[in-house]
Amino acid sequence: MKLKPVKYLRGELAVPGDKSISHRGVMFGSLAKGTTEIHNFLEGADCLSTIACFRSMGIEISQESDFVRVCGKGLHGLSAPSEPLYCGNSGTTMRLLSGILAPQPFETVLTGDASIQKRPMRRVIEPLSRMGADIQSVNGNDCAPLHICGRPLAGIACHSRVASAQVKSAILLAGLYADGETVVTEPQRSRNHTELMLKHFGADIRSEGTRVTIAPSPELFGSRIIVPGDISSAVYFIAAGLILPGSEILIKNVGINPTRAGLLEVCEKMGAHIQLLNPSHNTAEPTADLLVSSCSLKAAVIEGDIIPTMIDELPTVALMACFAEGTTVIRDAAELKVKESNRIAIMTENLRAMGADVTETEDGMIIHGGRPLHGAMINTHNDHRIAMTFAIAALAAEGETELLDADCVRISYPGFYDDLDRLSVVL
Repeated sequence: MKLKPVKYLRGELAVPGDKSISHRGVMFGSLAKGTTEIHNFLEGADCLSTIACFRSMGIEISQESDFVRVCGKGLHGLSAPSEPLYCGNSGTTMRLLSGILAPQPFETVLTGDASIQKRPMRRVIEPLSRMGADIQSVNGNDCAPLHICGRPLAGIACHSRVASAQVKSAILLAGLYADGETVVTEPQRSRNHTELMLKHFGADIRSEGTRVTIAPSPELFGSRIIVPGDISSAVYFIAAGLILPGSEILIKNVGINPTRAGLLEVCEKMGAHIQLLNPSHNTAEPTADLLVSSCSLKAAVIEGDIIPTMIDELPTVALMACFAEGTTVIRDAAELKVKESNRIAIMTENLRAMGADVTETEDGMIIHGGRPLHGAMINTHNDHRIAMTFAIAALAAEGETELLDADCVRISYPGFYDDLDRLSVVL
């Protein structure tokens, strides 16, 4: 795909439903007794992989015109699939399913595409094995495919080495079936969608700081889920609105859960013009409309406890830093190396190709802002967040930019380019 610069972006949009919450709605609805309706479900490739996996285990899931209906069979209602469960490129599907499948009375294999087969799974294999799970990396490299033989599980106290919602969630889901309480303590607090939604479905789960405790559950109960707009999808339009002079964008109904909203705190630190309008706390997940206006940005140091609350937004923040006055430092973000791609290396490589002054570090980047960007050929490495970040970069660069494998955005935002085109005012 070839992109050219635009004058500015104007208008309003509603970004797709939150990917993390959409995944969990399908999973928890499948484990609940009765019907669950998921409104504003994200029909991206990753979430469709989750639907396919649960259909393979006997769960009836229908995609209606404005919601997804899941006919749950209870905690013990899953059936053995007839073939390996294919998770596509979805780490959330694979890691959370590992926790769900570990106590089931059947054997399964979890597999996925070439990218997912390179991502680290030891981080869930190890704690689940401590609970009594029989889970093996088929190729012996701590990556997928994973062979899981269901076993009775014991509750454990787990001190996770990484602040990862996927790891935490896998352990908590296994804890639903354990013979006693399971406790997960993280070094920093990661996103808490699992805790909020499990409580909504009737689980006995308690949170205090970085510690979460779950008790074995006799049953979960179907519910109605309203998925807020995904802040990880909103970030691209936030960045465009800030760095393109004359832009003003209203992004409707965005989730602003505090464990996900580190982006807004960093934007404020960088001097961004973002107003939160119509805040709502009517559901477990708070939302607001975001009004974004162009402005001059300033550099910031981004580190520590805020990193887990904005890990998926960091590549786009790195782009914003290229337009900020001064030197921005991103550190404590080594988790970026084990996403769909090594996002530290790829962001550095591609930003440099566009003329930015960026240095890769062991756990982040150093970005000297103020150098104008120019068009370049961008290798997205089939990473949806890289593709969308550089689509925004192309709008603010001089000349033409070509994105390789640009259609990978279907993983989380199938209509991204249509929304971008609709809001763009050309030169």
